[in-house]
Amino acid sequence: MAPSSEAASRRRQTRLRREYLYRKSLEGRESHTYEQKRIVREALAAGRTLPTEVRASYDRLKREIDLEDDKTSAALTHVDDEYGDAGLEDPRVCVTTSRDPSSRLKQFAKEVKLLVPNAVRINRGSNRVEDLISSCKEAEYTDVVVVQETRGEPDGIVVCHLPLGPTAFFNVSGAVLRHDLPGGAAPMSEAYPHVIMNNFNSEIGRRVGNILKCLFPVPRPDTRRIVTFSNDNDFISFRHHMYSRTGREEVQLHEVGPRFEMRLYQIRLGTLEQKDAENEYVLRPYQNTAKKRQVL
Repeated sequence: MAPSSEAASRRRQTRLRREYLYRKSLEGRESHTYEQKRIVREALAAGRTLPTEVRASYDRLKREIDLEDDKTSAALTHVDDEYGDAGLEDPRVCVTTSRDPSSRLKQFAKEVKLLVPNAVRINRGSNRVEDLISSCKEAEYTDVVVVQETRGEPDGIVVCHLPLGPTAFFNVSGAVLRHDLPGGAAPMSEAYPHVIMNNFNSEIGRRVGNILKCLFPVPRPDTRRIVTFSNDNDFISFRHHMYSRTGREEVQLHEVGPRFEMRLYQIRLGTLEQKDAENEYVLRPYQNTAKKRQVL
């Protein structure tokens, strides 16, 4: 890329990031306004007297309510900027590894690439994180998935949404590759899978579910490939299956693999190279002993 176009691309990314942070800073003010509108709507619908806290601004709020439609009547958040185009176009995912990967991590990255449609696996080489993310933005990838290891065993996955973020960091444990599955793995299909998100009930849980499911494109209704993320006590179990019909109302599951367990430990409101970006969620050490507290 020519130096002038590279500088223009960098300026554009800086401008987009600045606009995103500005819109996020307005969320508190806008949420207060939408709450006042909700109070006015409920009072008018029930024929009640207006509460004292909204009487002074009733005329302005009533004018805004009259101009709203179904799309603008709901409060928008920074999530709408990050995933505003989700479902309109198929995501393009780049899968890579940490530096100097072992053969097992390379195989794990290959299988992650196969289970995510439209994914491309690239060799990390000696590229820095800043160069990696910059190249993926220029190539118009929607997400970057980085798999990590300790002593040859996969122990981490980072999912970075482009171009604005967020970036989710997961611990990985119990990874079983396809050739290690008991009884062997079923053949890998390239069909777009149905994505099942089980037991993501909290606000952070829905946020994590949104980050994960937006890696996958919209499937055909009759596809027989299933990807499952099941949350149990903040540990996310990943499974990958195909199914076949054995009767009129009976189906049989065939595990395709890989399988592994994940645990979220950080969500950062920025891309992977932005170390100083605001944290939306961080797993604190004292939370490990709070057995009654479930984040997802």
